[in-house]
Amino acid sequence: MMWTEYWVWFAAALVLGILEILAPGYILLGFAIAAGVIGAVFYIDGGLGSYLAGSLPITLVVFAAMSLVVWLLLRRVFGARGGQVKVWDTDINDDLPKT
Repeated sequence: MMWTEYWVWFAAALVLGILEILAPGYILLGFAIAAGVIGAVFYIDGGLGSYLAGSLPITLVVFAAMSLVVWLLLRRVFGARGGQVKVWDTDINDDLPKT
């Protein structure tokens, strides 16, 4: 079972991290961090790792839930703060001389 190998999850985390650098937005970073955590769980090979190795759907649900939690945390830390919206009062064409 290829998906239970820790290096597959670490490779996925690396690829997602590189894609996040190419297309920033903190969306793929959440997936990358979650893939790294799942890879660490399989590397440690404890009780949770053995449980996740038993079922691909459960592993994917845990990965998805972890991705959502990480994305929400990243959004809270790095997201737009209240009052940062730029409102334009003038148009660029308002400064042109009238002819």
